[in-house]
Amino acid sequence: MSRNFELFRQLGRVQEILQEPEKPSPALVEEQLVESLLPTTTFAAQGNVREEVIKLVRNLFFVPGAEAPRHVVFAGTESGTGCSWICAHTAEVLAAQVRGSVCLVDCNLRAPSLHERFNAPNHHGLSDALASSDSIEPYLHRLSPSNLYLLSSGSVQEGVEALLASDKMRSRVTELYAQFDYVLFDVASLKTCNDGVVLGRSADGIVLVLRANSSRRETALKAVQELKATKVEVLGAVLNQRTFPIPDAIYKYL
Repeated sequence: MSRNFELFRQLGRVQEILQEPEKPSPALVEEQLVESLLPTTTFAAQGNVREEVIKLVRNLFFVPGAEAPRHVVFAGTESGTGCSWICAHTAEVLAAQVRGSVCLVDCNLRAPSLHERFNAPNHHGLSDALASSDSIEPYLHRLSPSNLYLLSSGSVQEGVEALLASDKMRSRVTELYAQFDYVLFDVASLKTCNDGVVLGRSADGIVLVLRANSSRRETALKAVQELKATKVEVLGAVLNQRTFPIPDAIYKYL
């Protein structure tokens, strides 16, 4: 096990998820980036991704001696961090770990993707529910495991900028909190819009997703400072798509 793992584990609550990078990019993130920003953890193995997602879920939602969050926003510091991937897999593993109900909400109305990940329809979803006075029930899709639900982004495309900050959205969020034990929101990047801030105020906090070797130190610092200034709780960070020069098997003995 690497020394970095030991160091970051002492500091944080959120586990780093590793994916193969979609394409190479300049090395812009320093080794100590996330350590200097906020609580986080890292690990040094590229295999067994699901096992590492399980660690993320346990460190985030099952905090000993503290009131663990139940309503969490996932937001990338910029586009292309893999935030939707992280949020979707976290929801799946969480649902498999708890008896309560879990709802995954696609709030990235500009570039929705969760319905594609779960092969679910998107003609009725969040944006449609915001234009309706019906119960939220008809807009939910039951997934696997059976206690996991998806509220996709929906079909409405006009005026998306105002939808998530509307009184109707606040009403729908209250409805979701009353119906589900856990609610996870996937939002557009903080660099794109302030949806993460808007939803973060009504949630227990926000998890930032950064992309290794791509996310700039200045961008991440600015995101943390703005969130704290708006009184949004920063629960931790996920440093995604990081690669290591040493093979998995060797890391087991470090």
